[in-house]
Amino acid sequence: MRSLLIEISSVKATADDPAIRQAAAIIRRGGLVAFPTETVYGLGANALDGEAVRRIFEAKQRPAWDPIIVHACSVEMAKTLVKEWPEVARKLSACFMPGPLTLLLPKRDIIPDACTAGREKVGIRIPAHPVALALIEAAGVPIAAPSANRFGGTSPTTASHVQRDLDGRIDAILDAGPCAIGVESTVIDITAQPPVIYRPGGVSREQIEFVIGAVRLPAREIRDTVPPEGLESPGLGMRHYAPRARLVLVDDERTMEIAIKQLVACGEHVGLMLPDGWLSLEQVRQCIVFSWGEFDQLAVLATRLYAGLRWLDEHQATVILCPVPPATGIGLAILDRLRKAATRLNSSSSEDSMR
Repeated sequence: MRSLLIEISSVKATADDPAIRQAAAIIRRGGLVAFPTETVYGLGANALDGEAVRRIFEAKQRPAWDPIIVHACSVEMAKTLVKEWPEVARKLSACFMPGPLTLLLPKRDIIPDACTAGREKVGIRIPAHPVALALIEAAGVPIAAPSANRFGGTSPTTASHVQRDLDGRIDAILDAGPCAIGVESTVIDITAQPPVIYRPGGVSREQIEFVIGAVRLPAREIRDTVPPEGLESPGLGMRHYAPRARLVLVDDERTMEIAIKQLVACGEHVGLMLPDGWLSLEQVRQCIVFSWGEFDQLAVLATRLYAGLRWLDEHQATVILCPVPPATGIGLAILDRLRKAATRLNSSSSEDSMR
């Protein structure tokens, strides 16, 4: 049976909307609903219902060791889910909530271990999307929600992406159009000294440091060959965000040109995440081209990243060449996703690169 598709205008979304009430009723009875956020589409279940949360893992084929972020509709709701709300949380929430920021904090017992993969800290965020906020408010419970796709694959930024991955495996999909930011939230552990950004995302390191001072990235590198049961955050371990095609990262236009010649000669169907103004029509005539946007417009690149990788998969690319943006602002999040997507399982290399 196909998943129910519920179309709704994000501009008019409120908790009283019939479509929102319909989806909220599914959440309350233990069902699964995919819904839009400002980052990507999430696959939601009642975060206080351990059995409902386990259904998320089944639908996504997600390993039990990978924790799930819990979404609240207000700071007041968020505070009921954790043991403490320190001054750092107050400062960050005042600036970035609602928004693409997830805080790791010690959880209360009402959060089932399935959400946190048995860990003592839970990731909490308040999405900046009217449909997401209305759904949580109408359901009356926090909603646990990872990205609404099969585990390890490219995240969904439209309802049609969700349908391709999960149709028939979940109860319903709320369709409110494409997501605005296009990459997941930033995950930060504010209990560490200094705080640790485990996953770069929609709120940049620079923005966070402006508010609370110095933060750091994880000291250890996650390798494909190491079981990730001890990972502190979603999206850290093994191969994530990956298209079906092999993803190869390049540094610049010249390197891309050389790689195209080599791969075409080997019989590959070459897909390009091509920045505007790069290469000539003659140089790319044998390739499948996705126009990624101006290479210095990092917010545009982020919004179009997953859509582009999915589009190239749909057009039968066997290898995708993608340039690496600078690791500043949201570029750090794009770089993080590309490196994880380019990682090859059972490989001694952490990324597949022609740099």
